[in-house]
Amino acid sequence: MRPITLFTGQWADLPFDEVCRLAADWGYDGLEIACSGDHFEVDKALADPGYSTLKRKTLERYGLQVFALSNHLVGQAVCDHPIDERHRAIVPQRIWGDGEPEGVRRRAAAEMADTARAAAQLGVQTVVGFTGSSIWHTVAMFPPVPPATIERGYQDFADRWNPILDVFDAEGVRFAHEVHPSEIAYDYWTTVRTLAAVDHRFAFGLNWDPSHFLWQDLDPVAFILDFADRIYHVDCKDTRIRRNDGRRGRLSSHLPWGDPRRGWDFVSTGRGDVPWEDCFRALNTINYTGPISIEWEDAGMDRLAGAPEALAFVRARNALTPPATAFDAAFNTDH
Repeated sequence: MRPITLFTGQWADLPFDEVCRLAADWGYDGLEIACSGDHFEVDKALADPGYSTLKRKTLERYGLQVFALSNHLVGQAVCDHPIDERHRAIVPQRIWGDGEPEGVRRRAAAEMADTARAAAQLGVQTVVGFTGSSIWHTVAMFPPVPPATIERGYQDFADRWNPILDVFDAEGVRFAHEVHPSEIAYDYWTTVRTLAAVDHRFAFGLNWDPSHFLWQDLDPVAFILDFADRIYHVDCKDTRIRRNDGRRGRLSSHLPWGDPRRGWDFVSTGRGDVPWEDCFRALNTINYTGPISIEWEDAGMDRLAGAPEALAFVRARNALTPPATAFDAAFNTDH
């Protein structure tokens, strides 16, 4: 059965040891470890051969496994335009440096390549993350955006990420891009275009997270089936839609998470509108055997209550497995 892990990104304010203890007490099988807080520091892992060994020993002490590293925050800075105070708040100071945009992008790219090296050292084959995008700011298509501008955006992504992916190939590690607004691939057709931009190379795949599809009116089940060979990792996060009063819009009006005027919100897995059973049946159809990682985000619920509840919800759906024989086999009269 597929292992169920906890993504530690939303827990980076807690020491790694404490997150391990909590996850083990709740019954998680392992962690998707974020490169945030003291959970995993890429520079320390490469500078100290014993660093990853100590992380492994901590996991083993609590009976946990690790199947993926996450470096969403640094990955975001590789392609983004503009680079501004938002990035300064999420990347390490060594990546921000003097804040000169192209310098930030280059240091972020080097760190993503190093993340592949650190993952291999830890014995992990998948890095989950973001890519950033030089053209996301044009998404409204006004002022009018020439097609050449969009083409340059995908070329910029390929130019910056192909050298990173060369390192992933060399280390035997895969990158699972989370399809997400603000990234180069944020919906169905931009995913098609993104994969083509890097010539469908094996090192670049997808992290499936249905919460980002739902508010865009995308079908998370169809996405699994159509990109079956590229689903390298799965994050479970839920979204609740509430746009039936003619006031709450899809873009949510710059309102903060949890504001009742928003048109949608991320909620704890199982409390939203994601068709989870259909999704797990689709994962069975494509024979996905990797981890199911619970990403806990809910502005209206305490995480200490939400994380174990989400685990119980997902474990029940994860237990749905195809039968060994067809249900109508008993009707076979060919004796």
